[in-house]
Amino acid sequence: MNARIDRERRDVVHATVIDVVEPDPDRRSVDGDPTCGGQVYLHICYDRQRRLKSEVIADTLRRIAHVQGFGSVPVASSAEHGYRMRARLHVGPSGLGFLREGTHAVCDAAQTKQLLPETDQVVTQIGQRLIRSNDRSVLYIDIAENIDADQRVLHIRLRHRRATEAVAAWATACALSGIAHSTRGSKLAQVVSGRPTVSDRVSALTRDAGAGDKRLQRHARSFFQGNRYLVPTLVSAVCRRVTAGPVLDLYAGVGLFAVALASHGLEAITAVEHDVSARTDLEANTTGVWPQISVVGTSVEEFLVRRSDAIAGTVIVDPPRTGLSPTVVERLSVRGVSHVVYVSCDVATFSRDVRRLREAGYEVGEIEAFDMFPNTAHIELLATFRR
Repeated sequence: MNARIDRERRDVVHATVIDVVEPDPDRRSVDGDPTCGGQVYLHICYDRQRRLKSEVIADTLRRIAHVQGFGSVPVASSAEHGYRMRARLHVGPSGLGFLREGTHAVCDAAQTKQLLPETDQVVTQIGQRLIRSNDRSVLYIDIAENIDADQRVLHIRLRHRRATEAVAAWATACALSGIAHSTRGSKLAQVVSGRPTVSDRVSALTRDAGAGDKRLQRHARSFFQGNRYLVPTLVSAVCRRVTAGPVLDLYAGVGLFAVALASHGLEAITAVEHDVSARTDLEANTTGVWPQISVVGTSVEEFLVRRSDAIAGTVIVDPPRTGLSPTVVERLSVRGVSHVVYVSCDVATFSRDVRRLREAGYEVGEIEAFDMFPNTAHIELLATFRR
């Protein structure tokens, strides 16, 4: 391989491939732009991608957490195409699309095949309407759909307030089940058309028919695991690691893990969520439906600092990409938490937290990984810690 060095940073060299002299057996041809949507692994055969991600986990744990012995962390596989249930789309000269990696340039989301073909059609239709109307008020659009893709909603982020009649027409013309919008600088959302949430059967998320016809809803702005094929796999793996209550679900989001555990019969579940949109969904998903779940609307740090008693049972943490703050690690240790189930979306911050938790007296147990975003460098992790 011939490459051009673009920049150097400490012990890291960034380069661009000029040409491939002798391709690796696991290299494959690439259609489209691999920088669109961050598909940095697109040129690598899929099974090799998963092996590489397993090696990345082991290497990062060794360098940052100073932990050895995790050389073959299993990485659950996903279908490579049509897996995304949620995405943020930006406005460009040719319509809506993803951002090209490292830039603000808008590229064609359809060529990544991350969305379902019918979702790509909706994105194209809306993008064309924006171009024809010369509408410059839209900053970006969040799109969300359920696992079955029979519900699809938009949340439109606007630069300023404006009339919504034209946007309301999108619902019928583009086969949308709901549209909402908010203005830059405001957390308040206004429903434009239909119902602005999608929902899935809890039994489909947990692979357990015991939940009957109960459903889990979410707005397009609320965080939710994005891979329609692997969400049930991840939920099942978390539930297997929680064998007894009470349960404290920190960074609970819309209630995915709390509701799944309640459907399996666990009692005394406390779900803590600070984000307004996610907490609205969490309350809708639990109030009057799962009485064993108590919702607390505050930050995880504030919740743990307020508590002075010991915390029994199991604590689930599913933090944002930044990982756990030092306050959270310290409070978990001081409050005597003995069993932590950690869901992470970033290998580096996870490894940093492994080191911190070990220093606080915890041992890391089995680690699993889930390929939530095939062809990208993203890795979802699941681990258990015990004192």
